[in-house]
Amino acid sequence: RMPASIPEADSRHRASAAFSLSFLSLVFSITAFSSSYWCEGTRKVAKPFCKGDTKGDLCIRFNSPEGNSSQAVQYIWETGDDKFVEKKFHAGIWYSCEEMINEDGEKCRSFISLTPASDRGVLWLSIVAELLYVVLLLTGNILMSVEICYYSSVIDGLKINAFSAVVTVLAGLLGMVAHMMYTTVFQMTVNLGPEDWRPHTWDYGWSYGLAWTSFACCMAAAVTTINKYTKTILEFKHKRKKLERSFRIQYKFPDP
Repeated sequence: RMPASIPEADSRHRASAAFSLSFLSLVFSITAFSSSYWCEGTRKVAKPFCKGDTKGDLCIRFNSPEGNSSQAVQYIWETGDDKFVEKKFHAGIWYSCEEMINEDGEKCRSFISLTPASDRGVLWLSIVAELLYVVLLLTGNILMSVEICYYSSVIDGLKINAFSAVVTVLAGLLGMVAHMMYTTVFQMTVNLGPEDWRPHTWDYGWSYGLAWTSFACCMAAAVTTINKYTKTILEFKHKRKKLERSFRIQYKFPDP
């Protein structure tokens, strides 16, 4: 009895591992999809004129105490890079935000409106692919949880296992395509986007890394599920051959 229970326990461990990886992938994908930190960087913008008693290095000062008078001659001492200030920004699939000069908070704009018209179709395809990726991951999670809690025949469990493996593989492929399409769209927006948005320096943010971590967990869950299915099939074939061999020995008659 003990040897027979070991493969069953191993099978349950594999199913639990696949479910855990798929669940992590789902959580990571939803977090990345709803955040705006796929890309982060800085923008170089001209300093605004100082108003009233405003002081500091984030605005341009005048040498005249009557700077607010339109008849006073005003001299600006800032030249070159001193006339500019760098503002931090972060962008995601849905919107792009940048910090405000001399004010608290951020100013956000829709990233879709910033994308060049020729690339908006690709961005929408990326959004649809991301949504399908999340839906397929959720479907795979439900199937894997049903498989873990399903105590009926092994054949039904194998059918659920095979279907969850196919769904998880499809989810991984869609996720990979969606992430790559967004990367292409963002790079095109950096080069051809509005002048008042183009970044001076930029790099990928934590949401982008989380999205690819979700893809890695999804593919790991798919490989674990397929491995469990293959191992179960091989065990069935081995038991069948062993049973056929025992029947031949048991019912073997001597030749006349």
